[in-house]
Amino acid sequence: MTAMQKRLRAPERRASILREAAGLFADKGFHGVSVDDIASAVGVSPAALYRYFRSKEALYEAVLDELACTREDYIETVLAGESDFAAVLRGLIRTFVRGMAEQPDLLKMELQSLLEGRAAANSFFEHRWKTFTDYIEFSLNELQREGRVQPLDARLSTLMFLGMVREALIVKCLPGQDRFAGRTLDELVDGLVRLFLRAVGYSRD
Repeated sequence: MTAMQKRLRAPERRASILREAAGLFADKGFHGVSVDDIASAVGVSPAALYRYFRSKEALYEAVLDELACTREDYIETVLAGESDFAAVLRGLIRTFVRGMAEQPDLLKMELQSLLEGRAAANSFFEHRWKTFTDYIEFSLNELQREGRVQPLDARLSTLMFLGMVREALIVKCLPGQDRFAGRTLDELVDGLVRLFLRAVGYSRD
């Protein structure tokens, strides 16, 4: 075996560990998975796994970092389309849910983290939603000042809308949950955006 082949094996093994760990953490949560479980799924000894990650916590964080690397560029989404609130909101949410739909393990890990109350994980997932939380809340306050939405609690309205989006992801992306099999995820999201805009009394002009 050449030195180059030996060097190539480490990145491949690390990727394999991350892939298997992501699936296990998604299905069972952080506390429901042991290092032995992960090592067995990968086909290595626990000692070998510790050569790549110093602890289960470090491995969990590495899985989150790996999944976060595929995060979409929301700024491009905003700049590519119309600039009114409705169009930007629709573009942002569509981009986000498509990315989440391609990574169901990430969605399951988010739900598991909410149950387990892991501060670091919850902070990670809150940050993923923060783009929308900040944009929607800021926009609703601006639109209120301009008289283009009805008087409302911007923070509460934002929470309501993002709760509906999260539910749409659960319904469409997790096995056995699809109560809207006749609609695509984009169609479901577009419907939620329309409902939200009507609820807040949005006027484009």
